[in-house]
Amino acid sequence: MKIHRLHTTQRLPISLEEAWAFFSNPRNLRHITPDWLDFRITNDPPEQMYAGAIITYTVRPLFNLPVRWTTEITQVDEPHLLIDEQRFGPYRMWHHEHHFRAIDGGVEVEDLIHYALPFGPLGAAAHTLMVRRQLDEIFSHRRNVLAEKFGTWQPEPVEAAAAG
Repeated sequence: MKIHRLHTTQRLPISLEEAWAFFSNPRNLRHITPDWLDFRITNDPPEQMYAGAIITYTVRPLFNLPVRWTTEITQVDEPHLLIDEQRFGPYRMWHHEHHFRAIDGGVEVEDLIHYALPFGPLGAAAHTLMVRRQLDEIFSHRRNVLAEKFGTWQPEPVEAAAAG
């Protein structure tokens, strides 16, 4: 089984607490998911993620056919870490770590995803032809939506050392 890795980092000009409040609320997933996936939560998720929480939803990644997906929140270290894992769905394996770190002037949001596809060689071909591209599009969309919602992080200016 080939395990793929997707790693993204985004800095936002918000506090660690504000980032946690947004990302730990499952209802915000639809706001950062592209419309073409037709993302719909199908259960009544908690207001805030906790270890053991189950979220069920449907997406339409291919030919507008609905795919059911069930994830479990397996680890929470508020406000720094949230891990979700697929229990049932389109992947053979899906492990998604969400890391949050306070930085000067904001927060760094890091996503680390390890995933594998089913169907051996057919899954490998699907990854090459479609899946990786779709995941890149999803995270690009997310990056744009978050920048529109929260603004663009700017590094703190470094003061020039006084001449002495």
